[in-house]
Amino acid sequence: TGNKSELATGYCTLYGDMCGGLAPIGDLLKTEVYALARRLNRERRLIPEAVLTKPPSAELKPDQTDQDTLPPYDELDRILERYLLDNATVQQIAAEGENPDTVRRVLDLVGKAEFKRRQAAPILKVTPRAFGTGRRIPIARRFHET
Repeated sequence: TGNKSELATGYCTLYGDMCGGLAPIGDLLKTEVYALARRLNRERRLIPEAVLTKPPSAELKPDQTDQDTLPPYDELDRILERYLLDNATVQQIAAEGENPDTVRRVLDLVGKAEFKRRQAAPILKVTPRAFGTGRRIPIARRFHET
């Protein structure tokens, strides 16, 4: 099941981890998924610590990690939160200390991944701005400034 960070950037596989009847964590950024998992573990050990400490990976090839192609999730999620939830521009996000080239790259990934999101399982909405029928980005034309 993909999370909002993966769905936003297209770091998910059509007819693979995107399949299903419901995407229960599809509106949670990757850092929020980890925070939720740690919170659940405070009450009772439900998720093995190795799952939480292992570097994130699509596991499509040996020794692959998500950070081979994506910014670190804490950085990525800050950018995504400002862009997706607050409609911040590249300039506004960069003014807050993010690298402008990284911001542009992330926003470009968001635009290019819309075709995948349209084929994803329905997302359980937990934020004001979830992907799905209420938030669509044009597939065939540029949506954000560069």
